[in-house]
Amino acid sequence: MNDAPSPDQTGAVAPADAARVDPRLLEILVCPLTKTTLRYDRARNELVSLAARLAYPIRDGIPIMLPEEARPLDE
Repeated sequence: MNDAPSPDQTGAVAPADAARVDPRLLEILVCPLTKTTLRYDRARNELVSLAARLAYPIRDGIPIMLPEEARPLDE
């Protein structure tokens, strides 16, 4: 079975499909600062580190695991 996003008639990939992250990747990713597990926030399309109080964005299905790109959870 292919988990790749399917294009529509114009060949474009639907945004909801493009933002999906491979569950196997989520199992192995950890916070780069604290090395603790991350929680996937589907509504905001982020990986949340409760220990670091940071939310790492996911852009085009790719987690951006850079602390300078993360959103503080205080926001």
